Amino acid sequence: MSTRDFKPKGSLAPLKNVASMLRLAERLIERPPHLPGLGVFNGFSGYGKTFAAIYLQNKKNALRVEIGDSWTRLTLIRAILKELGVHDPKGTVPRLTEMAIERLAVPDHPPLLIDEADKAVDKGFIEIIREIHEATQVPIILIGEEELPSKLQRSERTHNRVLEWVAAQPCDLEDTQLLARLFVPDMLRYSEAFLERLRQKSGGRARRITVNLEKAVEWGRVHGSTELDAFPDIEFYTGEPPARGRRAA
Repeated sequence: MSTRDFKPKGSLAPLKNVASMLRLAERLIERPPHLPGLGVFNGFSGYGKTFAAIYLQNKKNALRVEIGDSWTRLTLIRAILKELGVHDPKGTVPRLTEMAIERLAVPDHPPLLIDEADKAVDKGFIEIIREIHEATQVPIILIGEEELPSKLQRSERTHNRVLEWVAAQPCDLEDTQLLARLFVPDMLRYSEAFLERLRQKSGGRARRITVNLEKAVEWGRVHGSTELDAFPDIEFYTGEPPARGRRAA
C-alpha cells in the first residue's frame, strides 16, 4: 500500500499542544470584559503549533493569517480583510484598518489567529495588531517561535495586554502513539520501544515524527516487512545534514 494513498484515520485533537491551544482560546473567549484578550502560543519549529492553529480555526470558526517574510502593514490588513470576506480590499492602511475593526467588533466574534507573529515584531507592525484588539476586543492569539515572548517586550503596550502565555511542548510517548495510530496502516506492527526511539530521533517534533512514520511505512513496503521495529536508525530524519563522505585518494 502506498503511503501517498493512505488517509489519516482520525483527528489531531487529542495531541497535547492542540488541547493547549483550545484551552487558550477558551480562556480568551470566556474572559471577563475588563481583561485583555491577547494570548501567545509559542514554541520551537516543528512542535505542531500550526497544526493546532488549523484545528482551532476549524473548531471555533476562527480567522487565521500567516505572516510572510515580505509582508508589510498593508499586506497584513489586506489578509485579515480577505479572511473577513472582503474580496479585493483597496485603500490606505488607516482606512483598511478601520474596515477590519468595523467587521471584527461585532459581539462574540470568533478569535483571530496570527501565525508567524515574530515577523510582525521584527518588521515593526505588531502595534497595529494591538490597535485592532483594543478597538474590537476580539480574542487574538499570537503564534510564533520560542523567542516570541521576549521579542514582545520590545512593544511594552502589546506585552502588557497579553492575558495568557502558553508554551508548546515536545511530543511525549502518548502523542507519538496517537500519531502512529493516525498515520500507520493497520497491517503494520510496532512496539512502544520503537515509538520511543522514533520520538527521540525526531526531537519530539510532531512534524518530524510524522515524516519518520512515513519513512518507516515506506521502508516496510519496500522491504516487504510488517515489523517497523526493524527500521534502521540510519534511516531516521533528524534534521541534521548528511555527513560528508570521504573523498577517494
